[in-house]
Amino acid sequence: MTDESGVSVDETTARDAAADASAEGTIVSEVSIASASATETRHQPRATNGRFVRGPHQAAEEEAEGLPSDRFLDREISWLQFNERVLQLAGDENVPLLERARYLAIFASNLDEFFMVRVAGLKRRIATGIAVRSASGLEPREVLEQISLVAHELMTMQARVYAEQVRPALEEEGVSIVRWDALSDDERDRLAKVFTDRLFPVLTPLAVDPAHPFPYISGLSLNLAVILVNPRSGKEHFARVKVPPMLPRLVRVEPGPDESPLADLYDTRFVPLEDVIAAHLDQLFPGMEIQEHFTFRVTRNEDLEVEEDDNENLLTALERELTRRRFGPPVRLEVEDAMDDHVLDLIVRELGVHAAEVYRLPAPLDLRALNVIADLERSELHFEPFVARTNADLAPTESAKARDIFASVRKQDVLLQHPYDSFSTSVQALLEQAAADPHVLAIKQTLYRTSGDSPIIDALIDAAEAGKQVLAVVEIKARFDEENNISWARKLEHAGVHVVYGIVGLKTHAKLCLVIRQEAEGMRRYCHVGTGNYNPKTARLYEDLGLLTDDEQVGEDLSKLFNQLSGIAPRSKFKRLLVAPRSVRSGLQAHIDAEIAHEQAEPGSGLIAWKVNSIVDEQLIDALYRASQSGVTVQLWVRGICALRPGVPGLSESIEVRSVLGRFLEHSRVFWFGGGGEPVAYIGSADMMHRNLDRRVEALVRLTEQRHLDDVRSLLERGMSDRYSHWGLAGDGRWTRHHLDEEGQPLEDLQTALVEMHAKRRRRARRR
Repeated sequence: MTDESGVSVDETTARDAAADASAEGTIVSEVSIASASATETRHQPRATNGRFVRGPHQAAEEEAEGLPSDRFLDREISWLQFNERVLQLAGDENVPLLERARYLAIFASNLDEFFMVRVAGLKRRIATGIAVRSASGLEPREVLEQISLVAHELMTMQARVYAEQVRPALEEEGVSIVRWDALSDDERDRLAKVFTDRLFPVLTPLAVDPAHPFPYISGLSLNLAVILVNPRSGKEHFARVKVPPMLPRLVRVEPGPDESPLADLYDTRFVPLEDVIAAHLDQLFPGMEIQEHFTFRVTRNEDLEVEEDDNENLLTALERELTRRRFGPPVRLEVEDAMDDHVLDLIVRELGVHAAEVYRLPAPLDLRALNVIADLERSELHFEPFVARTNADLAPTESAKARDIFASVRKQDVLLQHPYDSFSTSVQALLEQAAADPHVLAIKQTLYRTSGDSPIIDALIDAAEAGKQVLAVVEIKARFDEENNISWARKLEHAGVHVVYGIVGLKTHAKLCLVIRQEAEGMRRYCHVGTGNYNPKTARLYEDLGLLTDDEQVGEDLSKLFNQLSGIAPRSKFKRLLVAPRSVRSGLQAHIDAEIAHEQAEPGSGLIAWKVNSIVDEQLIDALYRASQSGVTVQLWVRGICALRPGVPGLSESIEVRSVLGRFLEHSRVFWFGGGGEPVAYIGSADMMHRNLDRRVEALVRLTEQRHLDDVRSLLERGMSDRYSHWGLAGDGRWTRHHLDEEGQPLEDLQTALVEMHAKRRRRARRR
């Protein structure tokens, strides 16, 4: 579950801990992750005398502001707590079994990205001497220590949830991952043929000796460390065999010829690929004795650093940097717990990793492999089937013919909420109809991430080939999608699309589409401003909002913004948009100040309600603290990182923070202000993080229709309701899960409730 990269979700959970911090600064919980009682996540940064230490100049500034120096939680630990919440879902027996397996895989994928980016970036800053004390008061090396302590505990917990809860439950349902020793002779013979036909030709055994240096170990690859003995000399040798990443990690054990063809339906068995390889090592090293073998895995720095220059082609620079990425320094070494110390010492020495970066875990390593299990077609072990439906404002009444999107938007603005509202019959349909419509003159589009075989890309190409002016602002530095985005950028260019890469020094993260159409009364601009990527695949998994409108002010704003992105335009003033890096932070602060004024004029009237993925920005957090000190009610629905401390007397007593995780990744950003009885609400692409507010082009659009304001307010109220399962954050940084009622029964799932709400809305619309 990592932001933007999939259920990466991630896109993207530490187990809870006990009441008091140890001398090392972590807190250890004795509460089982699958406990029927509420579970807390309690990892906290180390404090000094109960307060987080900060620099003298910062402390002086804070004292002048009247705000305490320990008011920020550590962002890295907060992210780990988020991933712990994913892990808690894996341990929840009320979650369908195959979905629990997927949550384990998501947890593993999220943690991989955390090490590749956050940990690697922190190590790089320390090495170059540019790392500074964090807002939470920790020195950079202290942050690394905290990460290591919490991550070790989390990975141990993940292994335990798999071994003690998920795997036994799977076996009860006839789904099992078996080791080689548990296979019958017939099954081994069949898998031996798999090895001969599919594995042996692609394996490359690499020995280590004076003529063969220790091989390069690529990031995230699974490897076998093999100890060989020469029977003639008795000399011991080390060798490495890489498990081929292009082959399925789990090999299905097919029924034998004498077994019923239906046996596979009731007894689905898999064996790890590394077990099949290990069983045939004698074929890779003929004449040598296989003394022992162990699995290990390395995580490397895979963050990108591209120096942008007006005189250098950004695509070329990025392609060069991508070739360097796989050679980044290691930041984590995972080894199976049975590995001998002398083998581990060799690997640690050759890779140059620190002892704190070594994680001993029970095999099998890399539980991302559980995605294979989670994809099994066992409907009774999955969430209830869900199919997105056309938004009621776009749905044809009694016709199989698709609604004219332009006519629908001319009639009224349309507020979409994916995945409950279909992406394909709304945003995708807008672009496809625009590409085919002879009255459409131009299409302008931002692309941050999209999918392979994307109908969005196809529509833009069709439009260009039809002679329309098409502009695509492609963000080729979208993390881990760089190669994919380069490929699509080349394809768009070849089709005649005007491809630009935004503004030097800024990522273009805004989700914008502008269609210019010639109509009888003149030129009309159709706009889409959203919170999620133009990606049909993730639109089925991510919860996002989007506004379709032909409002003149929004059209004028988007025209100005696209001109800034594609050309050299003067600084523009926008009417219904807040645009980062210039006006999102300042605009939100102005609305916060207005709520303070409303509260002072009429106590009890001030209200701020936000839904975001993360909130880290210190200036906005301080503004929310000031609002709370003035009596304003502040409700924050935060999926991931939260550096704000809620409920602290004298600081944030009126601030409440909640988190909701489920089958869909909560991804929309909503900013609501009470407005003294005249509410103000924005939706858009920006999270409350430094990168979004200072180093990205982001856009928030103000909602104006009363029914849309009502919908957004209802959504926010549901997210903060005790009726639904959620996690709550306390001022000491601990997250507590609330998923059972007073009788011990599961609370309602918010996303399930929203599925039903949207279905009822469509039924009412059709009756009208």
